[in-house]
Amino acid sequence: MSLDLHIYNTLSRQKEVFTPLLTSHVGMYVCGPTVYGEPHLGHARPSITFDIVFRYLQHLGLKVRYVRNITDAGHLVDDADEGEDKIAKKARLEQLEPMEVVQFYTIKYHKAVEALNCLPPSIEPRATGHIIEQIEMVKTILNNGYAYEVNGSVYLDVNKYNEDFPYGKLSGRNLEDTLENTRALEGQSEKKSPVDFAIWKKASPEHIMRWPSPWGDGFPGWHLECSAMSSKYLGDTFDIHGGGMDLVFPHHEAEIAQSNACNKCDPAKYWMHNNMITINGQKMGKSLGNFINLEEFFSGSHDLLERAYNPMTVRFFILQAHYRSPLDFSNDALQAAEKGMSKLLNATTTLQSLKAGAESTVDIKALEEKCYKAMNDDFNTPILIAHLFEAVRIVNSAKAGDEQLKNEDIQKLNQLFDTFLFNILGLQEDQDNKGNDLTKEVMNIILQLRGNAKANKDWTIADLIRDELKKLNIEVRDGSDGSSWEVKN
Repeated sequence: MSLDLHIYNTLSRQKEVFTPLLTSHVGMYVCGPTVYGEPHLGHARPSITFDIVFRYLQHLGLKVRYVRNITDAGHLVDDADEGEDKIAKKARLEQLEPMEVVQFYTIKYHKAVEALNCLPPSIEPRATGHIIEQIEMVKTILNNGYAYEVNGSVYLDVNKYNEDFPYGKLSGRNLEDTLENTRALEGQSEKKSPVDFAIWKKASPEHIMRWPSPWGDGFPGWHLECSAMSSKYLGDTFDIHGGGMDLVFPHHEAEIAQSNACNKCDPAKYWMHNNMITINGQKMGKSLGNFINLEEFFSGSHDLLERAYNPMTVRFFILQAHYRSPLDFSNDALQAAEKGMSKLLNATTTLQSLKAGAESTVDIKALEEKCYKAMNDDFNTPILIAHLFEAVRIVNSAKAGDEQLKNEDIQKLNQLFDTFLFNILGLQEDQDNKGNDLTKEVMNIILQLRGNAKANKDWTIADLIRDELKKLNIEVRDGSDGSSWEVKN
């Protein structure tokens, strides 16, 4: 199946025509969160980025199996080969069972991404639910000669692997540079080389999360879980592997090595990586005091936030930048996104009351083609949004009488907004922008009362209603075909 869709492939470092491995089926694996803390803005961007990919591929008629994992074991502090598991550390500090920590933050993550209107993945496997698959993968890598066991731990032999497969091809690093930049850390003496990494780690006596294995009680390496789970649910080679840019090295580079060492093939055909989010030009960090979790965004409870922001505002803010571009948060940027989204949503309401003309003075079909062209160009949501604002201009011009639209083109515009604004971009109408159904009914009654006052030439009451609504940031507009209202930000 040949699609007019181009994806920037991190592996080839260029845009490629997307061709699924199977005619109408797509396998997509995305690295999900390590559930030991509050979901934050850094979790929102990959969740939204790959939600867009999921939505658009389905819109094109493809059957997509979207797998997004939950990391609940094996991820050590500072991404090291030695030390404490992040979840076990949180459990020790809070005097909880590790799975209590996992459950608590998994529920929080699900609530946050649901509020952002991200569709649930097809499958959401957990590392702890696939220990058997990971042990079997370690066995195969050992049997293939690309790993070695020392004192109950198993390491991938990167130098041996590099003799048969190019190590570093995703990140662009060669083995010599990697060796030069690798620190000699305490506890690495049992490894043949500093670049080797653990695929199974012996558990120290105090390590809480541990499982029996042929090499003794231990736990899987952080990188191994994704290799085992992606191959289980999508096959040895699948279409798209996604995640944040910070995962390119070492995580995704290690995944490629593990898959080749086990299955003699790369795991994914296309690699997609979203860029990072900064806050006022700085990387997010708890030590900098600029670490804002999503719950704080929605409630406005963080000191850096001027007020609360609706989840749809956060989603629209993220979609205004291309997923491969850096994105800097500020209150001004979020408030500008809020106003922009309000204009888009208000235009969909205005469209419902437009009166059809005898002919059309604009080409809606050409606008629709531009929208598809934007999405086909590596899911270029900012360009798509620019075209949707052109649709807003057309709607407002038609409302003012400067443009004409036949009934057929009004329906096309309705379909355009339904397809791209709501279904693909995943934006939703919310009470802050348009009110719920009850609010609309109340406003209709108020405008009817005001209309009656005007008909009776009771201008005092008519003006009073208008002025009191204005105090509530509700603007009433009078036109030849009646009055309309809009919530102003």
